[in-house]
Amino acid sequence: MFRHAKVVWERVWQSSVEVVLAQYGIREGVLSGDDSAQPRAKRTKRIHRAHKVYDKKTGGYFNGQELVFLVLITPTVTVPVGIRFACPDPKPIAWRREEQRLKALKVAKAQRPPRPAADPAYPGKRQLLLELIAAFRQAHPQVRIQAVLADALYGTQTFLDQASAACDGAQTISQLRGNQKVRFRGRERPLTAFFAAYPGVPQPIRRRGGEAITVTVSSARVHVCAHGKKRFVIALQYPGETEARYLVATELSWRTLDIVQTDTLRWLIEVFLEYWKLNAGWGQLAKQPDEDGSSRSLILSLLLDHALLLHPEQRTRLEHQAPACTVGSLRHACRGDAVVDVVRGLLTAEDPAAELAQFTERVKALFPLAPSSKHMSGRDRGRQELTPSLRYRAEQVCAHA
Repeated sequence: MFRHAKVVWERVWQSSVEVVLAQYGIREGVLSGDDSAQPRAKRTKRIHRAHKVYDKKTGGYFNGQELVFLVLITPTVTVPVGIRFACPDPKPIAWRREEQRLKALKVAKAQRPPRPAADPAYPGKRQLLLELIAAFRQAHPQVRIQAVLADALYGTQTFLDQASAACDGAQTISQLRGNQKVRFRGRERPLTAFFAAYPGVPQPIRRRGGEAITVTVSSARVHVCAHGKKRFVIALQYPGETEARYLVATELSWRTLDIVQTDTLRWLIEVFLEYWKLNAGWGQLAKQPDEDGSSRSLILSLLLDHALLLHPEQRTRLEHQAPACTVGSLRHACRGDAVVDVVRGLLTAEDPAAELAQFTERVKALFPLAPSSKHMSGRDRGRQELTPSLRYRAEQVCAHA
C-alpha cells in the first residue's frame, strides 16, 4: 500500500490540516516546535535516516529515527501541522573521528584533511523547524501566529530572528544556558551571576490555562552577547526546582507573566508526542523500509490524529467548550462502535444465521492461528535417558578421578 498506492501523500497531509482548521474555524494560535526520537533495532540498513541518537534518560546512545514536529496550539485544539525526519550529516562525523585519530598520532594540522562542507541534504534541526514554519505560513496565511515556542536547542540568534520574521514579527520564546553572558549597564556577566544580584519574587500563574501555581520570577531587558542585541530574559523557577531556567523572548513589549504563561503551552507538544507514540501506531508498528515506507507510514499515523479530532463525540465536546477526549479513549470508543455495528448488521439481516456463519469465516481468515515454537508438541525431543553400555565406562572414569 505504501509503495504502490497512487496517492500524493504530502498533498493528503496538507489537505487534512486544511480540513481541521476549517472545521474548527481556527484563525489564530501559537506554533510550538520540538524534536523526538524513536528507538529502532541495532542494525537497520533499510530504515530511513536511522542513526546513533543520544539517550537523555540513560546518558548512552541508541539506534533510532529522529523527527522534528510543528504543532499549532489554539484555544480549541492542538493540531500537528508539520513533520520532518532529522539526521546528522555523516561526513562531519567521520571527519571528527579521523581528526581525533590523526591528532593522537601527532599529525600536523596542515597534513590533516579539512572539515567537509555542509551537505544541504542533511539540514539541522533548527533549519528543519524554520522550514516547517515557513511552509505552514505559506499554506495558511489566514492564521495569525501569536507566538512561536521552542526549547533550549533552538535558542540561537538566527533561529529566534528568522522564526519571528516568518510569522510577521510574532513573539518567539526559547531558553538560554546559565553560562551565556549578558551586558547590562556596560558590564558583562553570565546569566547566573546577573540574576543572583536580582533575586526573583513569587508570582501566581496558571500553567497551560488550568492549574494555578506560584513560581519565582525575575526579568530584565538586557543585551545578550551571543545574539548581538537586546532580548527579554526571564529567570523562572518552578516549585520543587533547585535551579532556575532562563527564558528568552524577542518581543520586548510583552509583560513578564504573559511570556511565562505562554511558555507553559510548549509542554502541550510533549503531551501530543506521548499520546501519538502510544496510540497512533508509529512507536510499535511503523517499521516500513526505505524513505517511502517511513514517511508514508508517518503521515498515515498523523492522519489518524486528525481523524480523531473530527470524531463526532470530540467535535461535540469542543464546540461546547467541554474537556476534550484523549486519543486512547477515542480509539477504544471507535473499536467499540465497530463491534456494535457488526452486531447490529447481524441482527437486522434477513438470514441472521447465514450472515453469522459468513462473518465467522471472514474473521477466521483475518486472524489465522499460527504455530508456536514455544511448545515441543509434534517435535523430536531426542533420547533423554542413560545408556546401559556406557554405565561401566562412567564408573571407571569416576574411580580413576
